[in-house]
Amino acid sequence: VTADGKWAISGSDDDSIKVWNLITGKQEFSLEGHSNSVKAVAVTADGKRAISASFDNTLKVWNLTTGKELFTLTGHKSLVKAAAVTADGKRAISGSRDNTIKVWDLTTGKEEFTLTGHSNSVNAVAVTADGKRAISGSWDNTIKVWNLTTGKEEFTSEGHSNSVNAVAVTADGKRAISGSSDKTITVWSFTTGDKQFSLIGHSNSVNAVAVTADGKRAISGSWDKTLKVWDLITRDELFTLTGHSDWVKAVAVTADGKQAVSGSLDKTLKVWDLSIGREQFTLKGHSNWVKAVAVTADGNRAISGSSDKTLKVWDLTTRKEEFTLEGHSYSVTVNAVAVTADGKRAISGSRDKTLKVWDLTTRKEEFILKGHSDSVKAVAITPNGKRAISGSRDKTLKVWDLSSGNVIATFTGESSIASCAIAPDGATIVAGDASGRVYFLRLEGVEALT
Repeated sequence: VTADGKWAISGSDDDSIKVWNLITGKQEFSLEGHSNSVKAVAVTADGKRAISASFDNTLKVWNLTTGKELFTLTGHKSLVKAAAVTADGKRAISGSRDNTIKVWDLTTGKEEFTLTGHSNSVNAVAVTADGKRAISGSWDNTIKVWNLTTGKEEFTSEGHSNSVNAVAVTADGKRAISGSSDKTITVWSFTTGDKQFSLIGHSNSVNAVAVTADGKRAISGSWDKTLKVWDLITRDELFTLTGHSDWVKAVAVTADGKQAVSGSLDKTLKVWDLSIGREQFTLKGHSNWVKAVAVTADGNRAISGSSDKTLKVWDLTTRKEEFTLEGHSYSVTVNAVAVTADGKRAISGSRDKTLKVWDLTTRKEEFILKGHSDSVKAVAITPNGKRAISGSRDKTLKVWDLSSGNVIATFTGESSIASCAIAPDGATIVAGDASGRVYFLRLEGVEALT
């Protein structure tokens, strides 16, 4: 998407790039010249040029004013899978199946240098705002940070070895926490994307992660039927919460950090006292698996999504169900329920490929968000309640304007998007996919919230 929000550029397996007018919702023109699938597109900050990466082993630079190709960047020995451009528009960075990253001069159309070090395909590249460093992600399960001045690797971060099922962000926006099928929880620097440490203790896949508002504790839920509470300062396990009779698929924590709410395949929700590490009470009512949970900011309500196709709203004070929201034609999925900060709206994602926006005051569906071509696997809402972010099995992450119901940005990953979260600034997103990658993304043309 261009910085002014007027244009979207998409690449396709039909070998073409299409330019869309986001005001009219119509296609402006098509850019044709690649001889194989287009897998990545980057746009310069001034919105005048696009850089496309293709499985024909090349990148092409396009003039978005005239719709003409400016030149082709050749040099990769295999499929080009990722592209990024520096903020000043002078350089492009590409990642390829030939295991390398190349840095290109967009003034001359020539390669500047090649960055080598990955032992497998480079699937994702990003560049820092100052243009001094590039970050690459690879099938070798590592993230590498490169100095674009010296052309040398600065450091490598080892990632998860299996699907990233859950992600959360601390309230100060400094850390991201991810949970994986590799049984670990990993803590990352949200500023640099560097891995800080891993928490090991579950005996099976970690499917759910939440973090307290003060950023001091994380709560994880697992297929081993337990939840664990972790101290993020000392890196110790504080205690294990037992009581569910089947896999734990969802967890949320109240704003005051005193309670956690978990959902399980045993069809129940449990509310836990985090000060003593004990169960307070159980909520029963769903007729099938509970796969997603959200808690309102005041801590008075929990919203659960289930394989029974419904959402239920619970009063945590009276410990009773308030009402049920019906409308999805298929299961509400894991990680796919979120609630706005004011507690007035909930958003759910489903295997029916849609998201639904619910009014918690009138207890009715407001509207449906359509655009994904497969199951919606994750949902998050910006702090100001104006946008929703959804991740899908169709490998895309979509950003929605909740006033118009329109998609305003789409990111395509290498695998099914299994989890997503958004930082307090409302512009920075972290997402995890089924292959174990963790993506750190920033919405172009969106001012950070203050």
